[in-house]
Amino acid sequence: MSATASYTRDEVMAVAAARRLLDRTVCFVGIGLPSLACNLARATHAPSAVLVYESGTIGAKPTRLPLSIGDGELAETADVVVSVPELFAYWLQGGRIDVGFLGAAQIDRHGNLNSTVIGSYEAPGVRLPGGGGAPEIATSAREVFVLLRQSPRTFVERLDFRTSVGERVSLVVTDLGILEPRNDDGELTLTQVHPGVDAGRAHEETGWKLRVADDLCETPAPTRAELAALRALKQGAS
Repeated sequence: MSATASYTRDEVMAVAAARRLLDRTVCFVGIGLPSLACNLARATHAPSAVLVYESGTIGAKPTRLPLSIGDGELAETADVVVSVPELFAYWLQGGRIDVGFLGAAQIDRHGNLNSTVIGSYEAPGVRLPGGGGAPEIATSAREVFVLLRQSPRTFVERLDFRTSVGERVSLVVTDLGILEPRNDDGELTLTQVHPGVDAGRAHEETGWKLRVADDLCETPAPTRAELAALRALKQGAS
């Protein structure tokens, strides 16, 4: 993306992910970009999207970007607040979540994710925060959306540790484009590049031979309305 672009890499990622959320979708939301994307969708084209946060808030309707899953506005604006065990057992594992959002330190060509260690498990170079609820989200949500920056360090030929399986990953949104599983083998394929990015750049930032769709297209740039709604959410949190 050019230095003169009127939006940031994170903003184009959030907008691209938000556009994939349909109205009335039940979303298991993470803090950061996933929360920004889901709240942007609710503020624009999907006002009836149901946002579920790991703290147990269901149907949260924050007017600003939450600072954490414990942000008081989530509970104040939620339809209901349940215990974490109930959230995972009844809502997530009960098959009531349409889309779960995940991030990671590493992803492979099949959407498997690592958020545990960099290096060997026994003697890691870096010990990461761990799986948390990610393995359950990866296996129980109907679909999984992944948001992360694209580089050879994150898009790797082989994970150092497989924290979450990728069989339900249907969308990967990066700062360069969008990847989706297009074939029966589940391998991720580059289907869109963001404005100012070409397929060659995406190849350079991927640790395996990246598949590119025959109908590769450019992501439509964020609209003024999308950027205004997105920035209003961020300003409210500052």
